[in-house]
Amino acid sequence: MRKRFTIGVIIDSNKLGDEERAFLRVAKRNNIEIVFFNANQEILEKELEQKAKRCDIIYNDTAEYIALELAKTLEELGKKVIDCTKIYYYQEDKWMFFLHCKRHKIPTPETILLSDNLEAAKQELEEFNHWPIILKRVYGERGEFVAKANNLQEAVSKILGFWKKGNERLPIIAQEFAPSDSYRVTVIDGRIMQTAIKRGKQWKKTGCHSMKFGRFKIDSKLKKIVDKTIKSSKIDVCGLDLLKKDGKWLLLEINAEPSFQFFDSQRDKLIQAVFQLLKKRSPK
Repeated sequence: MRKRFTIGVIIDSNKLGDEERAFLRVAKRNNIEIVFFNANQEILEKELEQKAKRCDIIYNDTAEYIALELAKTLEELGKKVIDCTKIYYYQEDKWMFFLHCKRHKIPTPETILLSDNLEAAKQELEEFNHWPIILKRVYGERGEFVAKANNLQEAVSKILGFWKKGNERLPIIAQEFAPSDSYRVTVIDGRIMQTAIKRGKQWKKTGCHSMKFGRFKIDSKLKKIVDKTIKSSKIDVCGLDLLKKDGKWLLLEINAEPSFQFFDSQRDKLIQAVFQLLKKRSPK
């Protein structure tokens, strides 16, 4: 008797939440076994290897950095992880993603990479001259290490704050600011599965800073941007964050391990699409 198709799911919660319970619910309907790998708990290599042997394929459901290390470990143990950590690492780098967009002619906010020498960074910002600007560390999650500066003095203060808070001088980008709602497009296996407008009273509307969600329709220009981005990035499961400036779409960033929590009524449908993708991508 053939064993059930088994999916390993990387999570980062001390207890099962709504999303984890949804994975179990949809798996039961599809006669699939789920094995959770919790990045929040102690990770023992031998134990990890034994659990990994049970899995046909692994799905990473969290963007926490420790989860990325866990995913890389599972890859070293010979398991296929969706999405591949090499793709994730490159696309999640905000400077690399800007260069990727420019190379593929995907509209995105004007962006520069700042020197870690403060005097040189000040000169670069003066020459950039796109006030107000958004400052971001090249790696970050949930809007952390993202700040708005209206002038050079504020920008210097924010940069020093990043360095002090992070206790290290990780690279920072400066990006033109476009006052806009945040538009999320969730894509699974090349298909647009969900849209969500993220609204809020603050200028920062992505991630946990959004207050209200709504849906929006994909127009032909946005469809071309999404298709080109997915084809060039090679990410199977992702959320694209976009802005509108003067009525035109700008792609802000691509998020691997996107949240499925915008609309409860659609969560099972998204997880079902992930399962179909994982069966298709499974080495067995």
